[in-house]
Parts: sequence; structure tokens; C-alpha cells
Amino acid sequence: MRLFVDTADFDEIAAAVGWGVISGVTTNPTLIARAGQDHETQVKRICELVADVSAETVTEKKNDLIVEGRRIASWHENVIVKVACTPDGIAAGKVLAGEGVKINVTLCFTVNQALLAAAIGAYFISPFVGRLDDIGEDGIAVVRGIVDAYRQQGITTKVLAASLRHPMHVTQSALAGADIATMPFKVLEQMYKHPLTDSGIERFMSDYRKTQEPQALGQRSGR
Repeated sequence: MRLFVDTADFDEIAAAVGWGVISGVTTNPTLIARAGQDHETQVKRICELVADVSAETVTEKKNDLIVEGRRIASWHENVIVKVACTPDGIAAGKVLAGEGVKINVTLCFTVNQALLAAAIGAYFISPFVGRLDDIGEDGIAVVRGIVDAYRQQGITTKVLAASLRHPMHVTQSALAGADIATMPFKVLEQMYKHPLTDSGIERFMSDYRKTQEPQALGQRSGR
């Protein structure tokens, strides 16, 4: 399973890229606004760091979405255009996909919506795990259902588990068969953390320092 970060913060993305573990980025209007940057400028900067950068449309009608999607796709070869899973979003996505634009159908909450995305040749489908959990539904079960349906039907659209709130969501997405998991930077950081790792490092370093003490004493006494 590939790992993406869900952020438009350039410094966070640069740090994650430096760790060598992520291969893509997902953004949305909220994240762009939080970063305090112009949409086009920020997406282009991110595309210079990593491939597969999802940039979201903000218009609502089919024809407007097509125009906007073409414009976003022109920003960089690494851009993937996000459209919402609505009749207009799906219809615009079909036109754009037919023109060779990679499409990420976002705000997916059911297997049926995922089948609609697959029908237009979407590159990614983004089921929102955390938002489903928020309303008492099982977000991971939806991811698993989409994966199962796609495998049964031989569908090549990639399942991108989104709205992941904590490291366990990442684990569960992998076990459910998701192709990609996208997460906030803080969740990526948390994936590294375990108290036994921290205590193990401290013990190793303490033992190492002890091995250096006799050598240091020997060097001093020989002077």
C-alpha cells in the first residue's frame, strides 16, 4: 500500500518526502486555505516534490467543472483532478478522463458510488473513512467492500482510503486491501511512534556510552 500525505503545507510535505516514505499528496480547498497560498502556485510547488498530487475542483456544474478540470490539469503533469461524487462531478470526470486527465473521485461513502467512479475510468476513488465513523457507520468496512467489488469485477481504479484520523485507520486500510492511504502529517508522524522503540533506543545509547568510558579513561591515563 502506498502512503500519501493529506496536506497543502509545503514544509510538511518536504519533511515527509525527506523521510522517503510517501509517494503522493492529496489536497482540498480547506487545506489550501489553511496553507494561506494561491491554489495554482501551491499545487505547482508540491508537484515539484512528489508525483500524484490531487487538486480539487470547486465549481459545481458539469460544463464549469470540465473547464476548471482542464485548467487544473494544465498546471503540471503530476496533477490528478479531484471531482466530487455527484451527477455533475461524475459526468465532468468522464469527459476529462476521456481526454486523458487522471481523475480522483472524492467524497465517496458507498460501494455504489465507487462503482460510478469506476464506470467513468477514474484513476482514484476516495472513500472517506473518518467521516463515516463520525456518523456511526463503519468506514473501513466501506473500503473493504469497494476493494472486494473492484477485485470481483476486475476494475483497475485505485482505492485511496481518505479521511484517516489515526494510525489504526492506516493499519485497517492496509488490511482491507486499499491501494493507497492518505493521512494528515501528524498521523504519519504517529506511525513512527512506540514507547518500546523510544525506550529501546535509550537503552542502546546508554549501553554504548558505557562501552566508551573505559576507552576514554585509558586515553587519559596514557597521557
